[in-house]
Amino acid sequence: MSSVCRIVVLISGHGSNLQAIIDACHEKSFPAEVVAVVSNKPEAFGLQRAAKANIPTRVVENQHNTERESYDQELMQVIDSYQPDLIVLAGFMRILSNGFVEHYSQRMLNIHPSLLPKYKGLHTHQRVLDDGEKYHGASVHFVTPSLDDGPVILQSMIDVLPDDTAKSLAQRVHEVEHQIYPQAIRWFAEGRLSIKDSIVNLDDKAIK
Repeated sequence: MSSVCRIVVLISGHGSNLQAIIDACHEKSFPAEVVAVVSNKPEAFGLQRAAKANIPTRVVENQHNTERESYDQELMQVIDSYQPDLIVLAGFMRILSNGFVEHYSQRMLNIHPSLLPKYKGLHTHQRVLDDGEKYHGASVHFVTPSLDDGPVILQSMIDVLPDDTAKSLAQRVHEVEHQIYPQAIRWFAEGRLSIKDSIVNLDDKAIK
């Protein structure tokens, strides 16, 4: 890895986590930079965020008649042209092929709006409310071929309030996401993360 960790961020939508990462990278002490933002949707607002920050953008559009593996091969070619050290998924709404995930093994991160391993998949906020949970939150994890199943790096927990709705929960979870995602990226960029037996280690000590 170079002295500054080169990040490619993949998005599909609004890009609020992307903005948190861009803001973190503007800090002088932050050991990473976003070298490109890639989206599968040309209308994604996150592309405007990247352009405003003078970050190169690319669009690899979904094609209805294209197999997942073919799409992922094209996506990999675009990503690899920027020679990234780290791939960051920030609301990238595609299920990735095993080949894609293996290509970036142990150097691709995702953030998920739940306290994994609880509530993998979609609609996490409503599911938390439906189940009467007292706590909710977000998790940053390494990406593996199984959906939302990679080793967890960092989590943040919030209380579920009596008057919470799915919308209010989502808003408060976004706030903690914007804190923990840059932190996990910093640890990676500083070379402090490692994986052994599917357990993430920070400074050679297992994260519990």
